[in-house]
This record gives sequence, C-alpha cells and structure tokens, in this order.
Amino acid sequence: MPSQARTIQARLLELGIDLPAAVAPIANYVPFVRTGSLLIVSGQLPLDNGKLPDRFKGKLGKDVFNEAGQQAARLSAINVLAQAQVALGDLERVRRVVRLGGFINATPGFTALAAVMNGASDLMVQVFGDHGRHARTTVGVAELPLDASVEVEAMFEFE
Repeated sequence: MPSQARTIQARLLELGIDLPAAVAPIANYVPFVRTGSLLIVSGQLPLDNGKLPDRFKGKLGKDVFNEAGQQAARLSAINVLAQAQVALGDLERVRRVVRLGGFINATPGFTALAAVMNGASDLMVQVFGDHGRHARTTVGVAELPLDASVEVEAMFEFE
C-alpha cells in the first residue's frame, strides 16, 4: 500500500511540480515556526529560481491581470510547500492545511482578490485533497516586497 507521501509526491508529479529549494528570508524573520502540532510558514513570494519573474511584478488591475495573478498565487503556494518540506522533512506529515493568508498588491477598486487567491487555494486542494481545504483571508495591499503582485502565508497541522 503506498504511503501518503508517495500519494502527495505522485500528486505533485501529476501537476508537473518539482518543489524548488526553499528561499532564505530577505529580512529579520524566520521562514517558518513549528509550535505544538502547528507549522506556520512566513509569506512567500512568486519567486522562480530565487527571482521574481517580470510577469508577476506590479499591481493587479494595472500591471498584472487575473490569470497571471492566479499563477503568481499558485507559485507562491508552491514556495510555501517548499518551506513546509524543509520544516517537516516530508509533506506526508501534513494532516491538513489549516489556513492560508493572501496579500494581493492591487489597485484601488480591484475586486477580484478572491479569484486571484484561488490560485493558491486550488493548489492546496489538488495536493492534499480534502485535507487541503482551509480557512482563508485575502487582503488587497498597496505594496509588497520586491514589487511582487502576490504573497501567500500558511498554517498547517502536522503529526
């Protein structure tokens, strides 16, 4: 019988995802904190090989549009999973995704924040199935580090 890790790894492979190396923080904080059975992952940007692609720079509703915003949220969530892999040693240890927080660098009046953040939420459900369903907050913000369009943070329960 295959383990959950193989199932998670198989899901990642089916989705064409090879988790990148976890990126080191760019300021005075840690990339994750483990406390009790909770893992809190600091906000992750849509970095690809440690760099922010131009298509993910700027504001939703001006420089970046919905589909690219969803892709940025998905890539940010992949980077969250990379941090979780480092923190736990194996994504098999994740019991459930408890919460995602999304920060969308948006113009005033941009109302598709939730649709953009679905890029991250959908990925968690694709990877963890029903255990990937989570509580969520999505907030429009004036600016993000490196002029990123999206930032995603997460909380996981693990064993």
